[in-house]
Amino acid sequence: MKAVILAGGYGKRLRPLTETIPKPLLPVGDKGIIEWQIKWLKYYGINRIVICAGYLKERLIEKLGYGLKYGVKIEYSLEEKPLGTGGALRNAKHILEREKVFLLVNGDVLTDLNPLKLVEALSENFIGVMAVVPLPSPYGIVKFDNESWSIASFVEKPRIRDYWINAGVYAMRSAIIDYLPSEGNMERISFPTLAEKGLLRAYPYDDCTWFSIDNHKDLEEASKVIPNLEIFKEY
Repeated sequence: MKAVILAGGYGKRLRPLTETIPKPLLPVGDKGIIEWQIKWLKYYGINRIVICAGYLKERLIEKLGYGLKYGVKIEYSLEEKPLGTGGALRNAKHILEREKVFLLVNGDVLTDLNPLKLVEALSENFIGVMAVVPLPSPYGIVKFDNESWSIASFVEKPRIRDYWINAGVYAMRSAIIDYLPSEGNMERISFPTLAEKGLLRAYPYDDCTWFSIDNHKDLEEASKVIPNLEIFKEY
């Protein structure tokens, strides 16, 4: 089974760092984002990786090569212009169309969730399974008595389990290619159509570590946590 990493974005919210470094290579601790992703996939036995690269793709290829130093095999699907997440995946059709099932990962996600559970949940009735995680609050919350307004406690950036968000990790059948745009984001174009047809499933992860690296603060916070995760201590 192959895993696809969508690594072609500009990372505009992380400028000026991304003016010369592609977002997937931005350091989290002593390794780039995508290097942690490769180690994570390898931990779960996934050693065939396809990287959909666009912006500063030469830097990615120079750094990662074909995966030998990471103990994996890396293939590349290259964009000559920005295609969006859906277009980037469709651009890799020649690599994926014969794959029965593959994993798909956004290039800015860092986690220790077990992606093989998504594959197990991908029954014949579905084209894709989406990992979902509880909404992480960007703020600490205050708990207080509704009658007296007396403050009882503070909770620092809790997970709000009434709401679940797309974790950017999926198991997909190759049939997803038929639903992808040539240009544009699958989250806005393909997923609503699949959901309407009953072809997309969610798999909730309530106890994993998960970061989406969207800004400088995310880089800082992830650098304190990711290098210390148990799954990386053996690799």
